[in-house]
Order: sequence, then structure tokens, then C-alpha cells
Amino acid sequence: MFGIGGGEIFLIIAIALMLFGSEKIPDIARTLGKGMAELKNATNDIKSEIQKSAEANGLNDLTNLNPMNQLDLTSDITKEIDKAKENIEDMTGPIKRQM
Repeated sequence: MFGIGGGEIFLIIAIALMLFGSEKIPDIARTLGKGMAELKNATNDIKSEIQKSAEANGLNDLTNLNPMNQLDLTSDITKEIDKAKENIEDMTGPIKRQM
């Protein structure tokens, strides 16, 4: 997306040094690194669980899916959304948002 040049990196480092001091920067970087590693591990765990669940339910081969079933599912979801909208309108009654 956006590239960061040398000038921007220097500015970020200078601001970080002014805000936190040179003693705390390594601790902050270490903590951020550990947090990023944990986030990556959690993401990989979630992906593997989804894959295992899909394989257990026979969804590992996407060529077996019937497009007509997908259309039925979409119409069911649309109906439920419409019901929810009606319920919200019923609950609000005559109260309308004023702009």
C-alpha cells in the first residue's frame, strides 16, 4: 500500500526516543514483537480449526457445493434480515430519527 521512506522512519524513531527515552525502546519493541507473534499464532490456530471443521463436515472439496443451495441460503438470510428490520421498526414505533 503505502511505502515508508528513510525520512519517515527517522522521524518515527526520533519521536519514539523523545516520548519514551532510549532505555524503554528495546522493551517496547520486544513487547510489540511478542504481541505480533502471539497474534500470528492465534490466526494460524483459527485457520487450522476452520480447515479441520470444514474437512470434518465434508466441505474440503468446494466442487461439491450446489449453487442452488447457496441461493437458498442467501434468500433465507435476506428474509431474516427483513424480519429483524421489521422488529426494530415495531419497537421504535413513532420515534423517528431527526436530522
